Amino acid sequence: MSERLEGRGFGAEAAVGQPREPRVLVLGIGNILWADEGFGVRCVEAMAARFRFPANVTLLDGGTQGIYLVDQVRAADVLVVFDAVDYGLAPGILKRVEGDAVPKFLGAKKMSLHQTGFQEVLALADLLGGYPERLLLVGVQPEALEDFGGSLRPVVKAQIEPAIDVALNYLAGLGVVPISQDGTREPLDDRPHPALDMAAYEAGRPAPEEACRIGDARVLARCAASAETR
Repeated sequence: MSERLEGRGFGAEAAVGQPREPRVLVLGIGNILWADEGFGVRCVEAMAARFRFPANVTLLDGGTQGIYLVDQVRAADVLVVFDAVDYGLAPGILKRVEGDAVPKFLGAKKMSLHQTGFQEVLALADLLGGYPERLLLVGVQPEALEDFGGSLRPVVKAQIEPAIDVALNYLAGLGVVPISQDGTREPLDDRPHPALDMAAYEAGRPAPEEACRIGDARVLARCAASAETR
């Protein structure tokens, strides 16, 4: 059964006696420079590339902005978050969490500073009186994080479309659906630099033989030479 959200009426935003449409924020958080850390951002990018939504729905690449996202979170009636989360499961497992359990999962095993920051965002939003009425976390268990410049591992990348489906089904249950799909989205002025597009990002990374994955080869050589003289 569909449970349509009518949202809260705020001043002139809703006609007298007429509930306005809920303000929906679909947020991808993470760091695309650290392999599977970029899952949330890649999800919202893929969603934005395929679908157009009504004006009350915002898709946002939250990156690692942390506390700076508090105003957007406070303004949302419905918040959907994509992220890489250490659930303690096998790599690539997708898990959805709703409501009050979301902050607990984001903080159970902190993998990076952005998770700590987003916990603080939710806590501050609650303190300031602007906590979303509906909250969904769509998270994937990462395989690799300590790979600067790396992209999503195949087992994690394969969960982008299923994660989007989870979010779309959740929103549909609240009466929020795209107005069109399949590449009909109008270009956005605030899209990331084309070099950060996943295909371009992956193609532009040098091979391990050309760029050392574990540090600066010159520094490593000096360290090795120093160790030999001891």
